[in-house]
Amino acid sequence: MYLIQFIFFLTFIFSGNETVEHSQNEIHIRINQLGYLPSDTKVAVVFSKIPVKENFQLVNQSTGKVALEIKPERLQTNEWGGFLYWEADFSQVIEPGAYFLQGKKSKTQSSVFPIGEGTYTGQQESLLEFMRQQRCGYNPTLDMVCHAKDGRTFFGPMADSTYVDLSGGWHDAGDQLKYLITSSYATAHMLMAYELYPDRFEDMVNALGQSGPNGIADVLDEAKWGLDWILKMHPAPDQLFHQVADDRDHRGFKIPNKDNADYGWGANSYRAAYFATGKPQGLMKYQSEATGVANLAGRSAAALALAARIWEKDLKDPEFAGTCRKAAISLYQMGRKQEGYQQGNSYGAPYRYNEETWADDMEWAAAELYKTTKDKTYLEQAKNYAVLSNTADSWTVKDSASHYQLYPFINMGHFALHGVVDADFQKTLEGYYLDGIKYTLKRAQQNPFHVGVPFIWCSNNLLTSLATQVILYEKMSGDKQFEPFLKAQRDWLFGRNPWGTSMFTKMPEGGEYPVEVHTAPYVLLDMQVPGGLVDGPVYTSIYNNLLGLRLLKPDVFAQFQNEHVVYHDDVGDYSTNEPTMDGTAGSILMMTHFSR
Repeated sequence: MYLIQFIFFLTFIFSGNETVEHSQNEIHIRINQLGYLPSDTKVAVVFSKIPVKENFQLVNQSTGKVALEIKPERLQTNEWGGFLYWEADFSQVIEPGAYFLQGKKSKTQSSVFPIGEGTYTGQQESLLEFMRQQRCGYNPTLDMVCHAKDGRTFFGPMADSTYVDLSGGWHDAGDQLKYLITSSYATAHMLMAYELYPDRFEDMVNALGQSGPNGIADVLDEAKWGLDWILKMHPAPDQLFHQVADDRDHRGFKIPNKDNADYGWGANSYRAAYFATGKPQGLMKYQSEATGVANLAGRSAAALALAARIWEKDLKDPEFAGTCRKAAISLYQMGRKQEGYQQGNSYGAPYRYNEETWADDMEWAAAELYKTTKDKTYLEQAKNYAVLSNTADSWTVKDSASHYQLYPFINMGHFALHGVVDADFQKTLEGYYLDGIKYTLKRAQQNPFHVGVPFIWCSNNLLTSLATQVILYEKMSGDKQFEPFLKAQRDWLFGRNPWGTSMFTKMPEGGEYPVEVHTAPYVLLDMQVPGGLVDGPVYTSIYNNLLGLRLLKPDVFAQFQNEHVVYHDDVGDYSTNEPTMDGTAGSILMMTHFSR
């Protein structure tokens, strides 16, 4: 993940980080461009370098009539970038339509946005469109076959360079690596989203991702692409691979079927396949830290146990369900025997996935296996793992973490377990989620946009995970007091942020969204695929210390960058503007929740 495109930089004409002078009197309005449900909390953020002394009007675009006049409320929070901030609350407006906000005197206008019950209907399908772009093997977006020779093994019980078929799966981000770390979560997340909202997904493509229905919800077609690869990564009861390729991939942007990376067998040929040993690994000087395999085995087992139920009951496919059930049980047993975590491997650079948690994954696996098999042994083990993981393993009660150290960014095991335990233990599980929500809410009260995440690398992934945690907590407890907080996290992702941009590619159509993303399809083919969640803003201190990072065009958001956080819609910024497979998949439950 995160290409360092030195070769590309050498061939690109660098135009500098130019800025444009702006008036001190400018007023900026930030709203959720995708829109609002009638029942939503609806709050715009207004900011300026000087005091704002006017009311704001909510105008119905089609009639030109003022639906509401609002006196903005001054916010006494951290003044990011030297701006003064106000809120304009229009929650009372529920009449469907297209609206915009404007200053009564200045006539400063927001972009047009909808209010209505169907605002989010089908929006999760755009995220699946991006997932199809990430497919390895047959890629339906590019209509090509790539990386058919994945891969040749290292660190396994077989001799190094032994061939094993690990084709398929997803490219991780703007690069073309494949990780079980992220793919296992993406697969399990999609399956849980389907299990919660089975009637909200559409059937527009076949199993290969080609246009045309096949009688199966597209989210299940996409999840099966992940399941098939997980099954390949677990070729025997005591064997598990965790990664295909490494940062030798980072040789500039390239179309997947013309991969110029050389792993010792020539360009566009075999790639390294890393066996999960539960011990530190690395073919060069950079060694991972690893203590076991339970994180990968547990998450993969959870995905397969979920799949076993869905394919048996909903798709009436007992053969594939049986395959998944058998693999889930053997993977879980691997995790029991090798408790601990396996990290990602790097080769020539220091960046890798630093996951250090595993009890949450084993809790999730045990809970799903109990629901699939009804074996009470799994239930008792799930409860033990829940207590072992509790809140301490979550970024939601910490102000910082290493890259992917506390992955996945939400413990789905607590929700999976909640429905099958007694009332007292249910309260315990709800408390784990509640502690994290309260801690992030306290952080959110210190900034004008009420965002609860620390701006470490992949902050948008944290943010969608936080939104998912609030949603699942509400389902577990019935407690809806955090609805305004939930909507603030969602709204940040669609434009209620300093830069006024959505964080999903081509969402909404016609809005402000990431265009110059750090991906080969955009750079080489000028292709814009909707639904990809970019990494998101990072602390300025992180941005200033990353290797090989340089903006390639004038910064269109220069006046909104500040000493706290930065975001750039620029191909050169791999830290904030690279869309990721797992971040996108991890947003599907949130998007489906708001779909009506």
